[in-house]
Amino acid sequence: MDKIKVVVIGSLNMDIVVETQQYPQVGETLLGERVRFIPGGKGANQAVAAARIGAETSMIGAVGSDAFGEELLSSLRKDGVNVDGVKRLEGTTTGIASIYVAEGDNSIVVVPGANYEVQPADIDRHEDKLKQADIVLLQLEIPVETVFYAAKKAKALGKTVVLNPAPAQLLPDELFAYIDYITPNRTELSRYSGVDADGEALVPAMQRMRAKGAAHVVTTLGADGSAYLDDEGNMHNIPGYKVSVVDTTGAGDCYNAGLAVSLARGQSLEESVRYAAIVSALAVTKFGAQTGMPTGEEARKFAAEHQ
Repeated sequence: MDKIKVVVIGSLNMDIVVETQQYPQVGETLLGERVRFIPGGKGANQAVAAARIGAETSMIGAVGSDAFGEELLSSLRKDGVNVDGVKRLEGTTTGIASIYVAEGDNSIVVVPGANYEVQPADIDRHEDKLKQADIVLLQLEIPVETVFYAAKKAKALGKTVVLNPAPAQLLPDELFAYIDYITPNRTELSRYSGVDADGEALVPAMQRMRAKGAAHVVTTLGADGSAYLDDEGNMHNIPGYKVSVVDTTGAGDCYNAGLAVSLARGQSLEESVRYAAIVSALAVTKFGAQTGMPTGEEARKFAAEHQ
């Protein structure tokens, strides 16, 4: 059987990860334990995750002409991601993410760099990749106008579109009509729906996203797992897995890749949400965003052990 084909349109960053015992307060200087330079970016993370769990994956994006850019491309190639769609920009810096890891969690500041030079023309330039794709995966670390254009073009080609609406941005309402699956976390859902998504308000918030035009809504809920709406608008909760957490960086990206790959394989939304929960659980048991992404075999083994 041929591999399913995933096209990821999004960001590539070098993650500068500082490990420390606690987060610094404003004006405070702390001694960190160590620093690492790790390939990241929501788009690249999702591309690596999709490739590792078995999809033929292509990336469309941009890097600068610096050493970070070449390192990011090399890392993607090692995981089998096609990077013909990633342009190199002279005189532009590659995107970076400054990540503090402390107390079992992380905080992140992103400097977009070349990522904000991904233009609609780049989507047209690689239309052949969209034509061959089974599913197209988008995030919001590139310009919103490019995301909108890519979603619209993908739908015109009859493709399934998944939007991970992070980091939260001001989005045109027209965009939602081109989204088959939108995957906000609870905070993002509150912002996009205009409804506080805490507690029992989760359902009306998700229904509001459907009313805006998104065909399916899947909300990630951290330790509480995730939830999705069925065709009748009823919510179903899928619990997460209790694992030993090493680093949560990239867990959401792994979730989105798992969801997209499973959907492209023809699995139901419920089956795909469960698969996304499995791969994202495995991702937090290892250090680093891309380096922590699980393989398809690891996912199969974990699923068998947790039936």
